[in-house]
Amino acid sequence: MLKLRTIDEAPLKGKKVLVRVDFNVPFKEGVVKDNARIVAHKKTIDALLAAGAYVTLVSHFGRPKGKVVPEMSLGQIRSDVEKGLGHKVIFVSDCVGPEVEAAVKAQKQDELLLLENSRFHPEEEKNDPDFSRLMAKPFDLYVMDAFSASHRANATTEGLAHVLPAYAGYLIGREVDALERVKSDPVKPYVLVIGGAKVSDKIGVLEHMITKADTILIGGGMAFTFLAVKGGRIGKSLYDAEHADFAKNLLAKAESAGVKIVLPVDVTAAPEIADNVKCTAVPAAAVPDDLMGLDIGPETSKAFADEIAKAKTVLWNGPMGVFENPLFAAGSRAVAEAMAKATANGAFTVVGGGDTASAVKKFGLKDKMSHVSTGGGASLEYCEGKDLPGIVPLEV
Repeated sequence: MLKLRTIDEAPLKGKKVLVRVDFNVPFKEGVVKDNARIVAHKKTIDALLAAGAYVTLVSHFGRPKGKVVPEMSLGQIRSDVEKGLGHKVIFVSDCVGPEVEAAVKAQKQDELLLLENSRFHPEEEKNDPDFSRLMAKPFDLYVMDAFSASHRANATTEGLAHVLPAYAGYLIGREVDALERVKSDPVKPYVLVIGGAKVSDKIGVLEHMITKADTILIGGGMAFTFLAVKGGRIGKSLYDAEHADFAKNLLAKAESAGVKIVLPVDVTAAPEIADNVKCTAVPAAAVPDDLMGLDIGPETSKAFADEIAKAKTVLWNGPMGVFENPLFAAGSRAVAEAMAKATANGAFTVVGGGDTASAVKKFGLKDKMSHVSTGGGASLEYCEGKDLPGIVPLEV
């Protein structure tokens, strides 16, 4: 199992600590729509303050591409950070230079400093070593706690770890512990549930898990490429011609490895994605030419739930349909409910971040899972067996 240097081992009393958080929250019309990413860091920040550290927070916010974009200023969410963390927050209108140095010097121990969007500087995404050194100047220690940004080699996610003594926060620790259990040491039977639109997004995780999983359930838009290579008629459903050979080879590999792959037997189909459109349950391998499959059907939902009920470990990445539309949400809901039941019966269940986490939250089942990842791309890359730049420097 992967071991990290954590803040429990750090000399914290009286130290100036720079914490990389991920406050890239959904923000529309001046309102934070979901503060989960803010609250996810509370345990780390509470522990640092309790140990007598002076804590400064740095994050990106949106994609300003190295320019100052007022609409992407973290100053807009200062009060949301204050509410979510339960501590006074002072905003600093840059993330490097004299203004930061002055703020850190004047900081009281029970106050948090929130620095401006690190991506306002082009050096951030270039992982410029001089920029990392400049940012590190007022601080004694660096804590990486932004798992959802750990697959990016930026100055604030990776560069700072080579300038300051670096430690993992509790959020990173929880993510690594949970994902290691499903990636490296799953208790059998192990069921992998894979969905989403594109086959290409899931190639890495499927290749890595084919030797570890006992059963792989494939839903979402990507299932139609697998159905098509088996000779099915998929109508107007998504089809990834570029990765058809991969789908064919994976089915063959699974058969020779004794891994059970379960594809949809029925789907909920419609002429288009729209509100109030007429939906029909049709055989997954015989979708009419004028329809597209937009969710797994009721028979498939039951078959998937039955497989999940037998599992001791379940990893789910990618929704079963266009769950944002209630007409095509039943399949994803059925998987989420089956995982919640499995968790209650002692299984270890992990939900990958991104859309899958959004679906589970929408259904009110987030707290019924063993672990819901905060990082979509990061959790996927971790489960593919890739080294994440933001985590490697923290390894013991």
